[in-house]
Amino acid sequence: MRNKSYFISDIHLGAKFIKNPGEHERIIVKWLESIREDAKNLFLLGDILDYWYEYKEVIPRGFIRFFGALARLADSGVNIVWFKGNHDIWIFDYLPNEIGLKVVDGSMVTEIDGKRFFMEHGDGVGESRPSYRRMRAIFRNRTCQKIFSAIHPRWTVPFAHNWSSYSRATATNALVDLPDSHKLVVFAKDYKETHDHIDYFVFGHLHVPVNREIMPGTRLIVLGDAFINLTYGVYDGNEFALHKIDSGNNN
Repeated sequence: MRNKSYFISDIHLGAKFIKNPGEHERIIVKWLESIREDAKNLFLLGDILDYWYEYKEVIPRGFIRFFGALARLADSGVNIVWFKGNHDIWIFDYLPNEIGLKVVDGSMVTEIDGKRFFMEHGDGVGESRPSYRRMRAIFRNRTCQKIFSAIHPRWTVPFAHNWSSYSRATATNALVDLPDSHKLVVFAKDYKETHDHIDYFVFGHLHVPVNREIMPGTRLIVLGDAFINLTYGVYDGNEFALHKIDSGNNN
C-alpha cells in the first residue's frame, strides 16, 4: 500500500570527500528500491548531487544507477519532487523530462494526509548574510549561467568539487535541538505569524538531524545528511520520524 511520504537531502552524490562514491551510490539506490512498494511521495530536499550542470545538448557523466532508480519509482506511480539546493542549482529540463519528476527552486507548501508541510532546502530562508544572498542570486542568474556554460567542463567540474569539499566534516549523528535563536526556528515562527497553520517545516542543508516541536502543533525537521549518517525522514500519515539507511556496515 502506498501510504508513506519519504524525505531525504544532502546525499552529495559524486563528491570528492566520499571515500567510495560508487558504493555510496549503490547504498542510496538500494534504499530507493526498498521504498518502492509503500512510497507515494519522495521529496529530495536539495544537494542530492554534489555538482550538476545541465548543458543544452550534453549530459554530464555519472549517476546512471541513481537516475535509473528514480525513473523506476516515477514509472511505478511515485510522485517525486526535487528541490534545488546550493550544489544542484543547475537542473533545468533534462531530469524532469527524462525521469518524470518535478523540480522546485525555492520553497513549497503542500498538504499531505491532512497536514500542511513547508519545505525548502534550507539555504534560502532565514539567511541574513548579504554575501551569501548575493552569491545565491548570481548562481541563479540566467546570464551568469550562460557564461558559465561556455567554459569547458574540464575546468568547471574540478573547480566545483574542490570548492564544495571544505565544509563536509560537520555532520553529526546526534539528534540536535536547535536553539530558539537559530535562523530556521526564527523563520518558522515568523512565517506562522503571517500565514496559515503549518504542521511541519522540513529542511536539509545543515547536515544535522533535528525533530523538535517549536510551538504547539508545529514541528521543525532537519533531515541530516545521506553521505555520512545516511538519515532520512518518513511521514506515515500520523507522525514524522527520522530513520537511518542501512548501509550494510555494522561498524
